Amino acid sequence: MSKISAQKAARIKEEMLAFLFENNPKALFTKDIATGIIRDEEFTKSLLLEMKKDNLVMEVALSEKGVVYRARRRWRLSEPAFKAYANLVR
Repeated sequence: MSKISAQKAARIKEEMLAFLFENNPKALFTKDIATGIIRDEEFTKSLLLEMKKDNLVMEVALSEKGVVYRARRRWRLSEPAFKAYANLVR
């Protein structure tokens, strides 16, 4: 995979945050986010992990039935990110 500039990565992250905001409070699988923003799933996953470190997104570890995910990951906006994004949209 080729390297992209930090500026382009930041713009893609913004696009991901907007997509998650539009689908809030629903937690989405990595695949669904990648499809929604038209990006590669592995690339999307790497950016989501970076955003998790920055407390922008939260990883959902349990299914709706309470079963722990082993391989799949679901994501949603963190509470601080949701509040900040909601203030920008208003």
